[in-house]
Amino acid sequence: MKKILLILLGVVILFGFMFAGSYNGLVTLQEGVKEKWAQVENVYQRRLDLIPNLISTVKGYANHEKETLNSVVEARSKAMQTKLDVGALTDNAKFEAFSKAQNQLSSVLSRLMVVVERYPDLKANQNFLALQSQLEGSENRITVERKRFNEAVRAFNTKIQRFPTNMLAGMFGFEKVNYFESVPEAATVPKVEF
Repeated sequence: MKKILLILLGVVILFGFMFAGSYNGLVTLQEGVKEKWAQVENVYQRRLDLIPNLISTVKGYANHEKETLNSVVEARSKAMQTKLDVGALTDNAKFEAFSKAQNQLSSVLSRLMVVVERYPDLKANQNFLALQSQLEGSENRITVERKRFNEAVRAFNTKIQRFPTNMLAGMFGFEKVNYFESVPEAATVPKVEF
């Protein structure tokens, strides 16, 4: 009888350790997703911080291109207002609104670069070249951080769907997180006309 109780106790302890390990693994992956999202927000903020300097530099050279400059300012403002809390990563509508605002800003910045092509003096200005380099660097960082975020999301979403962890995930409310996806317009090459 003692032997059976010891075996049952051992099995219960073993399952307890497995349960704790699975739960801790889910928490670790979920925190990884949150950390990667924070980094995505960080690089977006870097881009938002650079834009006023870029606009000021361009304004000095392209006063009559106010429509494009105003579009950049407006898109930046909208992107700043559209925040996505890490808790809302599972909310499709909020995630889509955030992505739309950021993609709109990227599109307007592309148009601004076309305007810049029309001003040879501006292209040669050292301040502008430095800002443009920083902005390009920000865009590259955004791409890298989106990729890292999606990798963390994949690991987390896979873990919460695999047996037996899926039962544990369901019991404790772990939900699938949205991937960062490009918008359909991203597949279209921007048209540049002079």
